[in-house]
Amino acid sequence: QVQLVESGGGLVQPGGSLRLSCGASISIFSINLMGWYRQAPGKQRELVATITSGGSTGYADSVKGRFTISKDNAKNTVYLQMNSLKPEDTAVYYCNAKRKTVLGTLDEYWGQGTQVTVSS
Repeated sequence: QVQLVESGGGLVQPGGSLRLSCGASISIFSINLMGWYRQAPGKQRELVATITSGGSTGYADSVKGRFTISKDNAKNTVYLQMNSLKPEDTAVYYCNAKRKTVLGTLDEYWGQGTQVTVSS
């Protein structure tokens, strides 16, 4: 079982920045893929950014050039630096972890979410 705890959400003006953190209860060396998703009211949850155990990253087109995902293996923490925020970035942001089991299946874990509101 992996527990994920997000922090860093809040209210920010358009054009501002926030950094989200996701702390894992186990070494993130053992997690194959970590990512951030978001869900706005009335919309489906969507992928924002991912980072592999090897450090390769991927981003949704809507956040490319504005958001950066990174990790600190020593702290078992993944970050999402969000710059040039727009009102349409308003959503609950969730941390996600996918870990391959010894049977070859993929276990998936979610954090509780943190609210990001971009508004003047």
